[in-house]
This record gives sequence, C-alpha cells and structure tokens, in this order.
Amino acid sequence: MDFLNQLFGDINSVLWGVFVLIPLLCGTGIFYTFKLRFVQIRLFPTALRFLFNNATLFGKRADQTGMSSFQALATAVAAQVGTGNVAGAATAIVAGGPGALFWLWVAAFFGMATIFAEAVLAQIYRVTGENDRVVGGPAFYMSLGLGPKFKPMAVFFSAVAIITMGCMGSLVQSNTVSQALNHAFDVPLLASGIGVAILSGVVMFGGMGRLASVTEKLVPFMAGLYLIGGSYVLACHYDQIIPAFDLVFTAAFNPEAVGGGALGLTVAKAMQFGVARGLFSNEAGMGTTPHAHAVAKVEHPAEQGLVAIFGVFTTVLIVTFTVLVILVTGVMDFDTTGIELTQKAYSVGLGGAGVGFVAICLFFFAYSTIIGWYFFSEQNVRYLFHGRGIFVYRLIVCAFLVLGAVTHVNLVWTLSDFFNGIMVIPNVIALLLLHKVVGSSLNDFESKLKKAGLN
Repeated sequence: MDFLNQLFGDINSVLWGVFVLIPLLCGTGIFYTFKLRFVQIRLFPTALRFLFNNATLFGKRADQTGMSSFQALATAVAAQVGTGNVAGAATAIVAGGPGALFWLWVAAFFGMATIFAEAVLAQIYRVTGENDRVVGGPAFYMSLGLGPKFKPMAVFFSAVAIITMGCMGSLVQSNTVSQALNHAFDVPLLASGIGVAILSGVVMFGGMGRLASVTEKLVPFMAGLYLIGGSYVLACHYDQIIPAFDLVFTAAFNPEAVGGGALGLTVAKAMQFGVARGLFSNEAGMGTTPHAHAVAKVEHPAEQGLVAIFGVFTTVLIVTFTVLVILVTGVMDFDTTGIELTQKAYSVGLGGAGVGFVAICLFFFAYSTIIGWYFFSEQNVRYLFHGRGIFVYRLIVCAFLVLGAVTHVNLVWTLSDFFNGIMVIPNVIALLLLHKVVGSSLNDFESKLKKAGLN
C-alpha cells in the first residue's frame, strides 16, 4: 500500500507539475482568452444580466428535459466548491508562500475562458436520450464533435469519470466530513458515513429535479455562510487586510523580501502551487462542470457559457477568503498546513466556535461536491451504458460513502488526484480541436445581441 501511494504520488508530482497539466490547462485558457477576445472581461456585464435574470432559490422544477441556467450553474458550483477550497488553499500558501494566491487569481482569470468553451460545447453537442432525457458532457462533444475516430477517447474519459467522481471522490469527501465532525463534535465516524450516504442517496434517487432543487438552495447558503464568517474575521482584523494583500503581491514576485528565502520559497514555487491549486479548485478544463451546463435550458449555447464563468469566480472568492483569514490572524507558521491551518485561523478569529464553524462549512462543501460529482458521473454511466445500471450505480456510490468514513484514504486521495489529472488530457484535446465551433457560437451570439440592442 505504501509502495502504491509513493508510486502514484511521484506520478502526480510530474503530472500536476510545471511540465504537463499546468502548461496544458493554462495554455488552453490563454489560447481561448485571445481566441474569444477576452470574453471574460468584454461580456462580463452581459453575463451578470443573464445570471441574475435566472437567479432564484425556488426556480421551476427541473426534470429529465433539463434545468434552468441558474440551477445548472448551482449544480456546477456545488461540485467546484469543495473541501479543497478550504484545505487546499492553506496547503498552497504553505508550500508556495502567500504569493501563491496571486498566481491562483491568474489561473482563474484564464480558466474563465476555458470554462466558457466547455459550457458552449456541452450545450451544442448535448443529446436527448431515453424518456426525452437530456444528457451531455465531454464524452458527447468528443464523439459527436470530433467524429467516430475519437470515440475511444470519449469512452476512456467516461470510464475514468465514473471511477473518479462517483467512487473515489465519494470516499475522500465522506472521509473529510467524518473526520471533521468527529474532531469538532465527537460524532462517530460510521454514524457520519451513514448519515452522508442517506442524505446523498435522497438526492441521487430523486433524479435531476431533486438535485436541481437542492443545489439552487444549498450553494447560495453554504457560500454565504462561509463568506459571512470570513467577513467577520476580516472585520475584526481590518488593520491587517492591506498588509495581507501587500504580502500576497510582494511574495508573488519576490519571496525573499518576506522571509521566503530561508524557507526555500521561490517565484517558481509560488507559481506552481498557486496555479495548480487554482486549476484544481475551479475545475476549468477538467471536464467536470460541462455535464451540468449541458442540461441548462437556454436560448443560445454562449448564454450558458457566460453564466459558467461565475462558477470559477465563486471558487476564487472562497479561496481568497480562506487565505486572507489565515494571513490576518497571523497563524501561518509554515509548519501547520491543510485543514488544521484553516481551523487554527478561524479559532483565532471566532474563538471557541471556530473549529465547529469550519466543520459545518466542510460538511456542506463536501456534501455539495458529492451530489454534484455524482450527477456528473451518472451522465457518463448513461453515455457508456445507455441508461442501464443507474440504480445499481447509485447503490455503489452510497456504499463508498459509508466505506470512506471509516477508511484510511491516503492512497485514495493520491489515486483521485491521478485520475483527475488524466481526465484533463482528453478534455483539453477536444477543447482545442473544437475551437472553431466555440468561436463561431460566440460570434453568432454577439451578432444576435447586437441586433437586439443588448450589447
């Protein structure tokens, strides 16, 4: 077991390092940013208009024919905003220094263009399957957009997605929740696992309608709760906010100036860990969120592309709050890391309630990721097996949720990072090969906006 953990850990260090996925994902984001003429800036006001025109906590009930644009965004964000935004952010600034946050912002900026392209392609190549059920995602735009020669690539992507998001993802998220609740409230690990499995199963077996209904309420609540708690801590340490931002910008380009030289911190490390964490947390280019954006009921694919940008924006906001709370409370010692560092910061900021606050937020973040990733993986089960085996797959996912609560999952985390990484490669290949389709869709959309006098 230790051998496998070490082996895949070494592979991940290369895969998620500066020579493979980071340049691949960043390069795709930079390419699309210029290809689409900085769509994330030019059409940001238009994106806001489409977002808030659809935003409601009690939207029309979704069914197998799709969900509203906001419900699709909420489902995507449910998966994007996970425990990595709380624990992973702390890990990034310990490994790369406070400057890692700046490079995380850079990665997110370019990632907005990538996720726009993913959502547009998901909309264009979605299909109506059994019982008028709308399905879509990377496997569909690989096989339909690129043709039969790329069918093996689509099958490979789907198989990896089913294993990664539905099974291993359930293990690690359930484990995170159970450990946090046990530490904060002494809840038995098995009880947490069974509870998470029941709550998740209620949504899974309820279909798309129940999923959309839950995510459109859960996502604004959990994001708002975390941001309110973070805002309170920042307000109590308001005199440290400007110094914290100064530290971030200085450390991004000159780590030695803030004492990083003695710790071995460099600009390259800040870039590596900031960009890697940014790409991993916002999931732009990973091929996960297109499954949600594919089923949105919109008038034009580019409309959902614009709405999708806010998924990346939300993750950046939560990660930024996490890092700022750590910096203003002065708990960063380059020894404590991960969720322990975040809990330590909120314990300073919120006193005795800090550990419990982080545990509750972790529960919501992990739970939202479980149901979001399950929905994504189900789309791939439908792609590979044409609607068969869904009931059995739901039972398997629930079993993994219970198992994850009582299992030591170091290897599973490592394998999850590996499979997440190899999902990126076929998805990015498809994104780059289909760039003309994305460009044409945006041009058509802007032309219609101009005719309607809305540009």
